[in-house]
Amino acid sequence: MHPSTQSLNQLLRSLNAVRNPGIYVYCQLPLDADLSGLPAFATFREPEGWTVILEENAALARGLEPRFRAAWITLTVYSDLEAVGLTAAVAGALADRGISCNVVAAVDHDHLFVPVAAAAEALDALVLLSKNAIFRENAGC
Repeated sequence: MHPSTQSLNQLLRSLNAVRNPGIYVYCQLPLDADLSGLPAFATFREPEGWTVILEENAALARGLEPRFRAAWITLTVYSDLEAVGLTAAVAGALADRGISCNVVAAVDHDHLFVPVAAAAEALDALVLLSKNAIFRENAGC
């Protein structure tokens, strides 16, 4: 078990965004699909079908149609699932640059899926978001 925090300022100061290697895709499968053996990183059941996130090569090898190609960025800060504002701050920083962001919250970390072509700019935006939080704290704001 890792220490986590709910303080938005503390979360932003220690944000540390890391891009995972590879390209990931969102695909949709019917509700009656057999997901066993599917190397998905995440699944979600909706009334319309299963959303699965997996490596692009694995999806293509299985004949799955990618609906969205993404870079996967992990926020390595241990964030509490009840923390308020982290998703909004991150999504806002990316939205200011016109970057879409799909967030998957897990127990220890938040995971961002952004368009592949925008990965480097997304990382730059997150570094700036963290630096601004550190600056505000040092300035006594």
